[in-house]
Amino acid sequence: MQKPFTLSVKVVIRDAEGRCLLLRRAQSSKGNPGKWEFPGGKVGTGEEFEQVVQREVSEETDLTICLQRALGTAQADLPTRKVVYLILEADLESGPEPREVLLSGEHDGFAWLYPHELLTVDLVRHFIPFVRRYAQGEV
Repeated sequence: MQKPFTLSVKVVIRDAEGRCLLLRRAQSSKGNPGKWEFPGGKVGTGEEFEQVVQREVSEETDLTICLQRALGTAQADLPTRKVVYLILEADLESGPEPREVLLSGEHDGFAWLYPHELLTVDLVRHFIPFVRRYAQGEV
């Protein structure tokens, strides 16, 4: 039996200095505990992905963003489904200063890193090919 596909949207949030926000998944997380990822979440039936991104970023970081462009995709092959990630880029619009990100219980750490620094942390495996291209300015 073929696994169903689901859609998730992630966003590379850039601050005024050009740094990108990464979040570290909490140790209690079912998937990828302790690994670093971009903010975002699953798109439910009938949801518009832009609304999902805005809601997830607000819930996970208490930040407000302004979406700029689509950057690429990633895919994860999980035991019960395949997840396709649409990766967008956004500018930080308003909210707390970057060092005052307010995390939800889903994450236990955050970092603002320049693109060339993104591969220095323990990323969720399926985002590594995208991050490699992004860090090299290929997207």
